[in-house]
Amino acid sequence: MTDDLDPYGRRLPIKLDSTSNGEFAPIPLDRSEIYANHLASERAEAFAKRLGVGRRAFLTSTCGAASTLAAFNAAHAAAGRTGGYFEVADAAALEPQLASAQLGKSEFIFDVQGHFVNPTGAWLKTVPKGARPLSDFDKAKCGLAEGPDDLAYLRCLGAEEFVKDVFLDSDTDIMVLSFVPSTREGEPLTIEEAAATRAIVERMEGSKRLMLHARVNPNQPGDVEDMERLKGFGITAFKTYTQWGPGGEGFWLTDDVGVAFIEKARALGVKNIAIHKGLPFGPRSYEHSTCRDIGPIARQFPDMNFLIYHSGYVAGKAEGPHDPARTDGVDSLVTSLAEAGIAPNSNVYAELGSTWRFVSTRDPTSAAHMMGKLFKAVGEDNVLWGTDSIWYGSPQDQIQAFRTFQISDELQATYGYPRMTPELRAKVFGLNAVKPYDLDAATVRKYLARDAVTRDKANYAERPNPSFATYGPRNRREFMNLMRASGGGP
Repeated sequence: MTDDLDPYGRRLPIKLDSTSNGEFAPIPLDRSEIYANHLASERAEAFAKRLGVGRRAFLTSTCGAASTLAAFNAAHAAAGRTGGYFEVADAAALEPQLASAQLGKSEFIFDVQGHFVNPTGAWLKTVPKGARPLSDFDKAKCGLAEGPDDLAYLRCLGAEEFVKDVFLDSDTDIMVLSFVPSTREGEPLTIEEAAATRAIVERMEGSKRLMLHARVNPNQPGDVEDMERLKGFGITAFKTYTQWGPGGEGFWLTDDVGVAFIEKARALGVKNIAIHKGLPFGPRSYEHSTCRDIGPIARQFPDMNFLIYHSGYVAGKAEGPHDPARTDGVDSLVTSLAEAGIAPNSNVYAELGSTWRFVSTRDPTSAAHMMGKLFKAVGEDNVLWGTDSIWYGSPQDQIQAFRTFQISDELQATYGYPRMTPELRAKVFGLNAVKPYDLDAATVRKYLARDAVTRDKANYAERPNPSFATYGPRNRREFMNLMRASGGGP
């Protein structure tokens, strides 16, 4: 395999950038965050020379990841963001065994929110003439992009690249393939196409590394009626977006349409309801992006599981100690559960896709408050790992950041947040998700250890070639291009 994805080592292995998942406008880095990247780059150059290796070789090693996280610690401390930090020894940048011990653990990792956009799907028929959706993104600039077809570059974002990013370049064991809000005609990935993507992995000796959601917006004609057909694809949850509607108006789960949706799911035997909360699409129907309805609906349906995707987090708004007067963010989830009498570790789960990615490297103090509040209110057994990849490229950097993240002693003592232990991290990484998804982690890992993906990964590990690139929009121009290509929606 040629080292053609970043031969000069310009990209850092832990990404601190403005990339979004397309559901919110990218937020530019501030000066301290730009400095963090600069410091990490400087250190990588110096440490590579001391070890006598090329810059790219250093950055693709665990030493490179350790060096980057340590640099972020220093930059955030200088900016006064000390509520959370990465437990990485400075010496790990030069000692491979130490770096591997701190960043190379082997937890069961069950990512409950992944995405794939079919590069040849029917959704392209709705793309305006001349539009080139996703063409600005780093991953769309591979060698496959050359060709007479204007959309040839989309081959760089195909299913094979998805498998490489998720299963070869990261420690992910299982991923749930999820969906984005859209009209019934404009889905960038249909359930049929998602099932075909899953089959790419399943053809590798029947491996069950991909599971499926099905998108349902009950305020859109035809969606509830279609739920029985969707169940036939072997889905593990129905996913909805309460802020979204075909006319721009959202809904509450406690509204008649929301209750009818949940009752239909229950009748079909699908207990998991995944709900996008937080990451608001804009000012219209903003209130429906908050978690006000989660406590009441969880109390009304105690036999159903409510998986709160993004945990109510609002990008760009700092998370602090719980403020019951705040009506959005993670606080809206905490307050809603408390007011409804929903105890921790009950039937409400908090998912971290995009949320963890945004706060972990940009604002570790917000990350510490966010994780601490979720552990206390939702429960240490009910926080679920999700990354929103492939929008952010391979999820390995998010995994390495979480493996080493720690809430400061001060915040633990002041607010009663738990210490981030290896046992707690292992719960979040995958052990918590086996309960709502009705899996047995030990049995799954025993099987996966023998499958073709594991063998491919062992061969690939002899000469890894991660891109460290992202798919999602990184600035307002790219975000608006994606919006236009998707019919004006997120």
